[in-house]
Amino acid sequence: MSLFRAARFEISIARPQDLPPSMGAEIAFAGRSNAGKSSAINTLVGHTRLAFVSKTPGRTQLINIFRMNNGAALVDLPGYGYAKVPEAIRKQWVKLLEEYLTRRDSLIGLILIMDSRHPLTPLDQQMLGWFAPTGRPIHVLLTKSDKLTRGPAMQTLAKVRKDLAAWGPNISVQLFSSLKKSGVEEVEKVVGGWLGTHSPEELGLPEDAARAE
Repeated sequence: MSLFRAARFEISIARPQDLPPSMGAEIAFAGRSNAGKSSAINTLVGHTRLAFVSKTPGRTQLINIFRMNNGAALVDLPGYGYAKVPEAIRKQWVKLLEEYLTRRDSLIGLILIMDSRHPLTPLDQQMLGWFAPTGRPIHVLLTKSDKLTRGPAMQTLAKVRKDLAAWGPNISVQLFSSLKKSGVEEVEKVVGGWLGTHSPEELGLPEDAARAE
């Protein structure tokens, strides 16, 4: 069975102090507003509306936790970088993101969403600056790759891979398209590897769920 299929919504969180006790390993999804984060999550789990997709950037204002069958969780973080959000709310989002990314013990890796046409924006680099020092792995999805022809897409992939080296060795990158459903197996392989490098006890999972099928 697919690693991500049958994930179900569990809880939404507005403040770091409201995060529930860990129930297992957590894989976070972060990205600039309108980079395709919600669409990517929906594509991975095979559900059209598990994560809310809006044409209005900045609609994801909460941490949303989705539980997978193996006990691990996908954690959808607020989109960042939408300029029309009031300053007080923007600061609240920044605090929520930073607190979760740097202090959550059960977080084992970050899926960072970037629009393949506009990768590595200053805010993407800020996100890398927060998370890379933790030593946990980062996997970058260059979304909307269907908007690029093959040549430019491969050139973008090569350039981003080269530029990411500045943040350390634990970073990988791939092309991804929610429209074409391309790149799903590669994401599953990466996240499955993250789960497989920890013992069930470390992940807080049942003994038979250390590796997803």
